[in-house]
Order: sequence, then structure tokens, then C-alpha cells
Amino acid sequence: MIRHMRTGLMTASIFALSSGAAFADYELNILHINDLHSRIESINKFDSTCSAEEEGKNECFGGVARLKSLIDQKRQDLSGKNVLLLNAGDNFQGSLFFTTYKGLAEAEFLNLMKFDAMTVGNHEFDEAEDGLAGFLDKIQFPVVTANVLPSHKSKIGDRIKPSIVLDLGGQKVGIVGAVANDTPELSSPGPDILIGDDVATTTAAVEELKKQGVDKIIALTHVGYPRDLAAIAKIPDVDVVVGGHSHSLLSNTDEKAEGPYPTMVDNPGGYKVPVVQAGSYSKYLGDLVVTFDDKGVVKAAKGDPILVDSSIKPDQSVLTRVAELAKPIEELRSKIIGKTEAPIDGSRDNCRAKECEMGSLVADAMLDRVKGQGVTIAITNGGGLRASIDAGDVSMGEAITVLPFQNTVATFQIKGDGIREALENGLSKLEEAGGRFPQVAGLKYSFDRSKPVGSRVVSVEVKDGAAYGPLDPAKTYSLVTNNYMRNGGDGYDVFKTKGENAYDYGPGLETVLADYLAAHQPFKPYTDGRITEVAAAAGATTEAPATEAKPAADAAAATPASGPQKHVIAKGDTLWDLAKTFYGDGALWAKISAANGKPAPRHLHVGTELEIPAK
Repeated sequence: MIRHMRTGLMTASIFALSSGAAFADYELNILHINDLHSRIESINKFDSTCSAEEEGKNECFGGVARLKSLIDQKRQDLSGKNVLLLNAGDNFQGSLFFTTYKGLAEAEFLNLMKFDAMTVGNHEFDEAEDGLAGFLDKIQFPVVTANVLPSHKSKIGDRIKPSIVLDLGGQKVGIVGAVANDTPELSSPGPDILIGDDVATTTAAVEELKKQGVDKIIALTHVGYPRDLAAIAKIPDVDVVVGGHSHSLLSNTDEKAEGPYPTMVDNPGGYKVPVVQAGSYSKYLGDLVVTFDDKGVVKAAKGDPILVDSSIKPDQSVLTRVAELAKPIEELRSKIIGKTEAPIDGSRDNCRAKECEMGSLVADAMLDRVKGQGVTIAITNGGGLRASIDAGDVSMGEAITVLPFQNTVATFQIKGDGIREALENGLSKLEEAGGRFPQVAGLKYSFDRSKPVGSRVVSVEVKDGAAYGPLDPAKTYSLVTNNYMRNGGDGYDVFKTKGENAYDYGPGLETVLADYLAAHQPFKPYTDGRITEVAAAAGATTEAPATEAKPAADAAAATPASGPQKHVIAKGDTLWDLAKTFYGDGALWAKISAANGKPAPRHLHVGTELEIPAK
């Protein structure tokens, strides 16, 4: 039953209202996080573990000690008011703490923060049922996810509920959870847990809450910002959506934000639903204030995420406990494995949308590892790259932070048409920044995101010696990937069904990366045109030429901006990339920005013509 129907029968209350018996508005403060990804310690600007030196310079963010301190302060500030603390999933995976303690460290610190409710994320299934069951054994707050449907044999039993009802200030507040529909592709829930449809199960759970007289309902989701906007916020009687999964920063002040905080969505019931998300990695605490009228309809919603920066003093007792848990892993983490001349970009925005430096590095490292076996192509998923690496010495801890999933090298043979099918799968979720985006080595390809899913690949060429030639759909190629993708993960079913002579060769990807960096130091980060996107302007197809990796100074000499030039913005362009192209140095992006009225550097409007001043 939609909202305007449920509130339509008002006749019986008219006399009471005219007698001055109207209820007051109800205000609810919602604090929330999502996608912690085991960032137990504070992080730097690259989303990697912050060093003591960086801490000393006040350059660090997040971490559970700061987050706990901020939550305590907010609760104190809101004393006497109605406050909820919600967790939108993906607490697992992303640091050596998860690698070592398998979710128990995350559970301990989340308990200290005293969450009111959590939904599971897809990564909560990374250690299958055993890992999730251990986490559920330890946590002291409810978990709600309507579309997690365990069988009678499941180890998690009935500990994940479709919904809960909390009494806050004398009012019933319902919370319904949901996780991404493709969790079986993204993780390992196993044969005893079915992931149902998010909309159908959430709708059913909301209807049950309505039968209990609950008229304030929050959807706590791990399905991603686009899905929240398109589907969850339009479910009848959902009032608020608190989300995760896409790592979306929503803000009214940050130019890099994906949308406003909150983003208001029209529900078919004739009311607006606020949708929020708070970035990732403990860097932000969402802070939303929702006002309901006396009929349970959202009357107003406001707020903004709080940056968890160095101005927030960490909780000392939590810091002490973090240090205790860090002792067994400190020796491994601190081991220096190589050196890089410049930061290696492994950012989510880039590695899930185009060729990125970390993607090229990891794919090259994988291919180098098995080159003696006759393997000529590497494909790895951009979503498996979880951090950048800053300039200077590189530690084993940083390598594990970049590649935290303990995936191993896997090889197999597949025909050319299977490779093209795999690339189409990798490009199928561009609009959602899907983690399946293919980073490659030994081949190059171009794509057009404006085309329908399944028809986005424009060209594919395979490296043969020093040159590239067209992919032969009938020829069998030897390919290296990770064991997760080889088994069909991230939608790469073609690898599982059409791959032949499969062999999980090992070792772990983090070891492969470490060994490659050790053998190529000082490492010089690069992209070389192996992945290009069709330009949007005028429907023309333009591809960047593949070039050998070279220092920035050499690149600048090869493509100097001898005088003012013009450039029409294509999809995927950033000012940094344009500065690298025209000047050979991305750090000169501000020169282009200043010449064009300082547009948002990562939100350029496709088709707009930019002035490129002389270097």
C-alpha cells in the first residue's frame, strides 16, 4: 500500500485535531558509515595505512580510534534526542587486520561504537559462511538483510533478520536491510545461502513492518547509490535510504561528490525519500537529520558527512588496543619490498573506468610471472585493486592493502571470442563503476560506453612480439587472471565455462606484485594507451596511441604544447590526465583549470571545448 493511501482515511481524526490534539513533528538523527573495509588504523590520502610521519604532519584520516571518538562526541552533542547509528556493510577485507583476524578485529571495534543495526555487504561473505558466522558470534548488535536467505544447513542460522523495530522517543522505527543481488558473483556465500532479489524481499519486509503499525521505515542497503536511487527509494512506504557498496561520497560542499546529501528521490506514493551514503574507509561519518510529520511522512531532511580528519582526537583506549592487535603483523607489514619514483594511482574512480597505473602494473606483474609458460595475455578486475601507493619506499603492507583478497594467479587457455566476451562483461557495469572493469596486459582494446551492454568493445588487438595484431576469434590464447575470476567471479562466467586446461598456479597476487616491484626499482608508474575510450564529441572515434612507458620529462618532450591548443572533453577525461597528455606532467593540471574558469577537475562536461595554454 503506497503512502498516500495509508494516510488517506483521516475523517475519524478531524475532530481530535480541531480540538488541538495534533501530534508534534518527530526528529530523528541518523549517524552512519559504510564500506569500512578493515581500515582499523588511520589512512592517508591514498587510502593506505597512515605512517607515523604522516600522523605527525596531521595528514591522516579515519581509523576506528578517531571514528569512535567522533561518534561519542556526536552522541553527547545529541543527548536527549533520537539518535540511530547505522552500518551499511562491507566491514571485511582491505587490510592486514582482516587478513590476520578474519573479521574478529572489526567486530570488536564495531561493538565499542555501539551500532544500532547493520546490513551485511558482499565482502562479509569473502570467507564464506565460516568467516561470517564467526563475526556474528561476536557482534552485539542486530544484523538486518532481507535478501539473505539461509537454508536449514547454514551456519549463520537465523541471526540475520529481514528487519527490526526500534523504539526511539516513544516512536517505532523500522529498519530493513538489503545486499547486492550479484553477491554470489562478487563473493562466496556458498551453497547454503541464497541471495534473493533486493526489491522483492525489501518490499515484503516493509509490508510486514506496516502490519505492525510501523510508519517510519529506513532501508539500510548495500546495493550502491545508483540502485538506491532507481529502485530502493521507490519501494512503497520506504522513508529513508542509508546506503553503501558504491563508496559514494554525497556532499553539499565537496566538488568531488557524486550527488547532494541527502539526494531526494520521488517515491510513487507522492512523497520524497532522502538517500545518503558516506564515502568509505572510515574517512567520513554520515550525519543526517530527518523530520517526520505526525503521519510518519518525511517533512524535511538535511545534513552532510563529517570528514574524520586529524582535528578529531583519537580515542586513546582504542588506539592502545589497535597497537596490541598490530604487533603480530608489524614485521610483515614493515618489510620494504621496493621503491617507486612517483605515486602509483590505484584509485577506485580510475581503475573501474579506464586504464590506471595500478591496473597496468598488476597486470604486467601477473603476465611477467607466467611468461615462461607461454602465457601472452593478462586480465584482472579493477575492483580487486583497493588502494594507491605513495612515492618512495614500498612496504609489503602496502602491497597487501592494494591486493587484500588473497587471490592467486590462475592460468588457462581460451579462444579469442571468449576473450572478447570477457571484455564485454568487464564493461557491462560502467555506469555503476563496477569492479569487473578489465585491466589488461598483452592486449589493448577500445570501447564505447554509449553502446548497449554486450556491444561496447570497439576493437581488440593482441601483442605479438613488439607489435599488436587483431584478435583472432577462432585462435586459442593462453591467459592469466586471478583464481576468483577464473572461477566466474565478477560475472566472468566465460572463463569458467569456456576456459580450458585451467590451473591455479599461485602464488598470491600481493606476492606477485611485491616481487615485480623488487625487480623493477625504482619503479616508474605509467599508462601506455592499452585501454582507450571512444571520444563522445561528434560521434568520432579517437584512440590514444600506445607508447612505451617513459619518464614524465620524456613524455613532455614527445608531446609539447608549443602554443595554445584546444581539446574537446571526452568521457573519462580529467584535468590531471590532460595535463599529462599535453605537458607530460599531471601536476600542471591547475594551468588548464585556470584557463577555463576552474571547472571541477573530475566532473568535466563531455563535449565542452577546453583551452590548453602553452606550457
